[in-house]
Amino acid sequence: MKIAKFLAATALGGVIAASPSYAQDVQEEEAFNDNVIVVTASKRETTLQETPISVSVTTGETLENAQIRDVLDLQSVAPSLRVSQLQTSSASTFIIRGFGNGDNNFGIEPSVGVFIDGVFRSRSAAALSDLPNVQRIEVLNGPQSTLFGKNASAGVISVVTREPQFQFGGAVEAIYGNYNNVVVKGDITGPLTDNIAFSVDGSYNRRDGYAKIVNLGEEQNDRNRWAARGQLLIEPTSDITIRAIGDYSRIDEICCQVTTVVAGPTAGAIQLLGGQFSTDRFSYDAYLNQVPINKVDNYGGSIQVDYDAGPLSFTSISSYRELKNLFVSDIDYSSLDVANETRNQKVKTLTQEFRVASDFDGPVNFLLGGYYFDESISQKSQIENGTQIRDFFEILAGGNPADIIAGNPSVFNGVELALGLPQESIFLTPLLTSEQFSMDNTSYSIFGTVDFEPVDGLVFTGGFNYTDDKKDFALAQQSFDPLGQINLVDAFIVGATSGTVTTRDQFQALPATTQAALLAAATDPNVNPLLGLSAFQFQPPFVTIPNAVEDGKTRDDKFTYLLRASYAISDQVNVYASYATGFKASSVNLSRDSRPSSTDYIAGPGGSTFAAPSSPILDGGLAVPNLRSGSRFAGPENATVYEVGVKGQWEGFGFNLALFDQTIKGFQSLAFTGTGFALQNAGQQSVKGFEFDSNINPADGLVFTFAMTYLDPLYDDFPGSVLGNLSGATPGGIPEFAISTSATYSHEFGGSGNMLITRIDYSHESNTPINNGLPTFNADLGNTQIFDREVNLVNGSMTLKLENGLEVGAYVRNLLNDQFLTTVFDGVAQAGTVSGYPSAPRTYGGVVRFKF
Repeated sequence: MKIAKFLAATALGGVIAASPSYAQDVQEEEAFNDNVIVVTASKRETTLQETPISVSVTTGETLENAQIRDVLDLQSVAPSLRVSQLQTSSASTFIIRGFGNGDNNFGIEPSVGVFIDGVFRSRSAAALSDLPNVQRIEVLNGPQSTLFGKNASAGVISVVTREPQFQFGGAVEAIYGNYNNVVVKGDITGPLTDNIAFSVDGSYNRRDGYAKIVNLGEEQNDRNRWAARGQLLIEPTSDITIRAIGDYSRIDEICCQVTTVVAGPTAGAIQLLGGQFSTDRFSYDAYLNQVPINKVDNYGGSIQVDYDAGPLSFTSISSYRELKNLFVSDIDYSSLDVANETRNQKVKTLTQEFRVASDFDGPVNFLLGGYYFDESISQKSQIENGTQIRDFFEILAGGNPADIIAGNPSVFNGVELALGLPQESIFLTPLLTSEQFSMDNTSYSIFGTVDFEPVDGLVFTGGFNYTDDKKDFALAQQSFDPLGQINLVDAFIVGATSGTVTTRDQFQALPATTQAALLAAATDPNVNPLLGLSAFQFQPPFVTIPNAVEDGKTRDDKFTYLLRASYAISDQVNVYASYATGFKASSVNLSRDSRPSSTDYIAGPGGSTFAAPSSPILDGGLAVPNLRSGSRFAGPENATVYEVGVKGQWEGFGFNLALFDQTIKGFQSLAFTGTGFALQNAGQQSVKGFEFDSNINPADGLVFTFAMTYLDPLYDDFPGSVLGNLSGATPGGIPEFAISTSATYSHEFGGSGNMLITRIDYSHESNTPINNGLPTFNADLGNTQIFDREVNLVNGSMTLKLENGLEVGAYVRNLLNDQFLTTVFDGVAQAGTVSGYPSAPRTYGGVVRFKF
């Protein structure tokens, strides 16, 4: 009955990149002839062609042949997906159709949700271990809130692993590659009793770094990670299946290579003090005073219970997970000892999903479910002043380099004297800041779909999701540098009045003309010499939240829905059209850059408290020097997508085409400003485009695939970005065209069962601006110097598979050693400097695998 094949609960978009089914074995996939692969993108088992949504499927066979070990490499076979790894091993962002966020702030849940065996991984750091014993990976494009109830406004990556088997078997694999890359993987499965099966799998991945910290003699961008997982499959009756999974993974690496793209005016000060930095983008040389530390511990367990009651089936998935993330970074990216950052984060997550689905022999079927999410996050972080930070800023403040090098600085001593501060106090505290952040998040969703099939092959689907989300957060910070705690406008007024005005009340009591005259003088750099010091006030005092004005809470709820019609024109061709809405709740700025909103506080000129207008924060006595407005959190994202698609599958040829118009109102934008991160809602961001993929099997053993994504993005409304008004601009970092194509040839030696499989694939991203500019660097250039990126990656592999289970092969990734900058950012506290992350070089190696 066709209705069972069309039960899909949400409108999605994407590309299908299916591997040839003839190369699969029973242990790896459940596959059929003519490239038909069973997927569960609709929370039901439906064939790829008959699923009326757009979903990219990468099989375990493709993962093996292409040497795709983690989700970072997955983008080479799924052109609508882009993955970037930035500051640390755990700071990765998943982007689908140009939408994605959440890489460097644990208060921001990603717009692209990652699920492993139905369990939501709420932070990208929890999804980065080497891929376990994978059956397939489904990449679902577009809003997913209809079924994946937790934050899937841009899309979903769903990893499906192999469940234990009642037939004994397994595999062991060893890889050796350049940079002394050693990978060992293994899995074993089999029966314990007639109704209990087990499986155990593990992996170890170690590689020297392809970058080098020259002055410290240490390698960087290495690999050092392992993972283990155990499963039980219990079938007490023919109608009940219980699957229990427990896993643990660890990353302990030195990451990530940063190069100086533009050496700004501060470069001279670094060099005068003996500091070094690399300006050769692809030398992979770095100069740091601290070896980076990146440690991620990710573990947990889940229990899935399935009960088949004939026309009704019931599913329950319970999970508990913990994530620990520690990193230490040299944030000035030079060998000069200026400043280091330490961040220690912990996440505990409890989830429960329950759903019931029907399989009636009639025109109407349904799926109804509920989802509960309970998570707590804690973070302790700090910025440490380096031993050379004061000398560095002395030079930038105009001090005599010879005197500074000789140990006789004068600038800050004079500032301390003028401001009444203790001598040798500015930038000489052990810590610049120390922070304590926490957030508790609970949410629940109720979702469902109804399918109506009035005639054979024609299905109308209606779906809904209601989500209620609550976040309670607390943030505190201690700012230790004395200079940052003095407002330079107010300090001038105190001095100009010979100390008769020392408070806002006293200033406000002055005649209006006197106030205006004092303020005009205090904000004129030709009159107030202190204003030049504002560039050195990096971390001013912080207003703790919750407080009497700000309750530290977000409360969101939203009803989203799906409308779709699908029709099987023939056994070979299906078409569909859909309209769907999606939702992602508010995200919190869990960082030292969290600031009250402009409705709660407005600073006076130059950040003055004396001249600040009345506001709840000020009137409540909570204002601190140099306080400015900003954001504590960003409001919800609301997505809509129109999509039409057609899927065709014939003997030896198949294709899928999806056209879409997708919009996210209130997209949660996180931008680095040179000293911190600004979290804010874009008014509206949209993207129109199409996704196409095809597979051709012109002869036995030969398969070609071609997939293309075209995106036409736009900031419909974004007036308040950190770069100014971006309304009407094209968002940076989104390639217009992304292409993935491959050729696979499988040659069987007679009827021996021995087979040689050769694969080559190519992925391309068209040349595109990396971003819309940098808040500090481009501000002085009128956004005239924008950095571009183009990607052309060629990968290849050859594997000899023998009938006895032995496999021997070789692989290469980035065969042509394509080089590009993945992203660029303002140099930390170095105006005019641009830093960037270079792409990874060519890697290659050999593989020996044995399956039994």
